[in-house]
Amino acid sequence: MAFLEPEALHNLQLLELASRLGGMNSRSEVVPQLLGAFEGRRIVGVASLRPSLVLDSGAGEALLDVWMPFLDTLPSGLIKSGWDAASNLRERLAARNRGFLLDRRETAYVLRAEQTVQRDPPSGARLRTAVEGDLEALVRAARASLREEGRPDPFDGDPPGFRRWVRGRLPRARVVAVAGQVLFAGYVDVRRQEGWLVQGVYTFPEARRRGLAAAGIAGICQEAFASGAEHVQLAVVKGNRAAEGLYEGLGFEPFGQLRTLLFL
Repeated sequence: MAFLEPEALHNLQLLELASRLGGMNSRSEVVPQLLGAFEGRRIVGVASLRPSLVLDSGAGEALLDVWMPFLDTLPSGLIKSGWDAASNLRERLAARNRGFLLDRRETAYVLRAEQTVQRDPPSGARLRTAVEGDLEALVRAARASLREEGRPDPFDGDPPGFRRWVRGRLPRARVVAVAGQVLFAGYVDVRRQEGWLVQGVYTFPEARRRGLAAAGIAGICQEAFASGAEHVQLAVVKGNRAAEGLYEGLGFEPFGQLRTLLFL
């Protein structure tokens, strides 16, 4: 934790995973598995193997040399890290004849409390934490989001397992509902004082361009700053002008480039 905290903005997800080491994890959560690189007893690098592959902000060629014997054992995985580190790793995996189902550039955005722009929900809409009755709507949203991203749909191979995974994320889900119908969802996957990380943002097509996503994200940010968080961050797939305009209109600013890879 002490190694990661100086670059908390870039290492937020690793900080969250490190904080869960040795603790209690719910049955629906994948137990984190982290790698360290050491010079003597001093830690000089951190990466996660599970639940996804994330490299610390300073990971370079020397650290990848140390970690590749472990990474080679992974049958598949999702990588989401800074552009340079993820690109170096991609080259190494490609040289080992690993295939890729997904390869995309994303822009990381950050919002700090003083930059917040408030957006009230449209008339009749309500932002709230998800409840059990929202499960089927969240399953549909998660599947639709994966399809729009061109990613495989795990529901096809294991419907009960996919539902368990979504149910395990209910406490982190925030939804905007109109007349009881969930139309927007977003997940606060990291809630730390250093920052909140929002992922899995999705608005059903029939409800787009109605201000629901702006109100949902603005409400999540208000909740974060009320809890004492220093910032809120999220990522946008390069070329998604609508999302970029939405977040920039709320005060978010870009702070880095990410690369997301799904490898076999």
